[in-house]
Amino acid sequence: MYRWSHLFIPTLREAPADAEVASHKLLLRAGYIRQLGAGIYSQLFLGTRAINKIVAIVREEMDTIGQEMHLPALNPKEVWTESGRWAIMGDNMFRLKDRKGAELCLAMTHEEVMTAIARSELRSYKQLPQIWYQIQTKFRDEPRPKSGLLRVRQFLMKDAYSFDIDEAGLDASYAKHEAVYRRIFTRCGLEFLVVEADSGAMGGTGSQEFMVSTEAGEDLIASSSSGYAANVEKATSKLAPVADLVPSGDGMPELVHTPGQKTIDEVGAFLGVERMHQMKTMAYIVEHPESDEKQIKVVGKTRAVVVFLRGDHQLNETKLAGIAGGELRPMQAEEILATFNAPAGFLGPVGLTAAPHPKKPGTLVILDSALEGRTNLIAGANKEDHHLRNVTPMRDFKPTVVADVRSVNEGELDPIGGEPLSIAKAVEIGHIFKLGYKYSKSMGASVLNRDGKETTPIMGSYGIGIERILTAAIEQSAARFAAQNMGESYALPPSIAPFHVVVTITNVREAELLAAGENIAAELSTAGIDVLLDDRDERAGVKFKDAELIGVPFRIAVGKKLAEGKVELLNRLTNRTDDIPVDEAVEQMQAALGLSKESLNDR
Repeated sequence: MYRWSHLFIPTLREAPADAEVASHKLLLRAGYIRQLGAGIYSQLFLGTRAINKIVAIVREEMDTIGQEMHLPALNPKEVWTESGRWAIMGDNMFRLKDRKGAELCLAMTHEEVMTAIARSELRSYKQLPQIWYQIQTKFRDEPRPKSGLLRVRQFLMKDAYSFDIDEAGLDASYAKHEAVYRRIFTRCGLEFLVVEADSGAMGGTGSQEFMVSTEAGEDLIASSSSGYAANVEKATSKLAPVADLVPSGDGMPELVHTPGQKTIDEVGAFLGVERMHQMKTMAYIVEHPESDEKQIKVVGKTRAVVVFLRGDHQLNETKLAGIAGGELRPMQAEEILATFNAPAGFLGPVGLTAAPHPKKPGTLVILDSALEGRTNLIAGANKEDHHLRNVTPMRDFKPTVVADVRSVNEGELDPIGGEPLSIAKAVEIGHIFKLGYKYSKSMGASVLNRDGKETTPIMGSYGIGIERILTAAIEQSAARFAAQNMGESYALPPSIAPFHVVVTITNVREAELLAAGENIAAELSTAGIDVLLDDRDERAGVKFKDAELIGVPFRIAVGKKLAEGKVELLNRLTNRTDDIPVDEAVEQMQAALGLSKESLNDR
């Protein structure tokens, strides 16, 4: 049992002006955290208790499939150079030198270190599979820290890594993690989606994100009633059929004078055609990472990348970067001229020489799959003040590759059940990756297989943002409170709240109330319930507001009704208040916690 009068809980009546999202405001006002610098926060008493409860749940579930380790946050440059990520991570990585001039970094993740251990210690297929995990501080030089604990430069992560002999083994390890993640987030009281995701700098063949829908999120999720869900960086959709334009003349590309008409809308109005009947040209330069030595040797450090899209569609740069294999930037005027021999505004595919293969030299030309099979499109003519009619892909030009590089739109049909897609903001709380051989091969890890031959183990990587579970829970609860017109407040799920219940003595100067409150708190504590006794000499209204502010899900008020042998039990998860007999307080709390589907053992 804790006494509020002995604790440091610095609540605030108002949130700082720079706090924008609900979780940031409430974490500050409740005294969970205090800011030390941009993206750097101290966790105070209440914040630490909540985080420790989350860590305990994560550890308990992860121990069912893996082994816990603790790796150094300070890493030498060499291990990151081996994987090629020293260059790829760029400015996001904190880098430093020791007194001897050796280069080091503060780790953002630990694929390299785990692979180095596996390379040194694993010798035979008999030692596989292995699942190793840790719960440790990570660092990221976030360019725009904001939203409290959602976008920070130092954070706590559970990261796990699997090593298997083959893809079937990886599939099994991946499935274990997916099941464990579902249990973890369910025990933490979250409503979440599992969505298809882009692997990004992690690499690999597939990944899924665990997302919580909230307006505070910076990710966009496309989902439908058929069960389809994907990050918009990865999402696909079915498009309604489009009737092509009737060809003019002999049906071959026809030059049309379009003086000063550069944009899709301008050309459409000038020629009297819809945006869907036009071809949009996007021109980029891709810079390949230094680690991709083979690619650089063949196609060069930089390369022209040209994308053709339907006129009413938008480019998804994440999808494009995955195909281009590097960092993208828009072409500058002189680069456009060198590639197309024409100025911006009139660029098109006809006459453009495309590389025969993505791994071959030349301009990488990508046709969005939505244009596959289309005919008689309007496109730039690569000639100032001119466009072309009757442009038909594959007949009039051949791209290097046909691929889905567009962003899905609200209302388009999902690829599974054909139901309309909705797009909403969400926060990522976990991410699982099938890494494949990216790290084990580049770092030279190998084991002997059943035939006594050396083979490279296949890997997976699995992360959970510990603080993000707390912030997502607050965001989710705050949204429910707001929808019910209950003000700017929240109640944490009992499994991760710093306390299950606050016992509030409305007037500590009344000996009978004080004695009853202390007795109830002691009995609750003996029963294994986390209890905070508010024994401060403050007005009852102040105490009630503070109890709500710190997000504890239950409150027992010991006040005037004690004369009738009763106390007031408030369930903030349901917003229900009941007068209960004093001698039933423990039983009622146990029942309330049971009804919320939380085990006292989750503490």
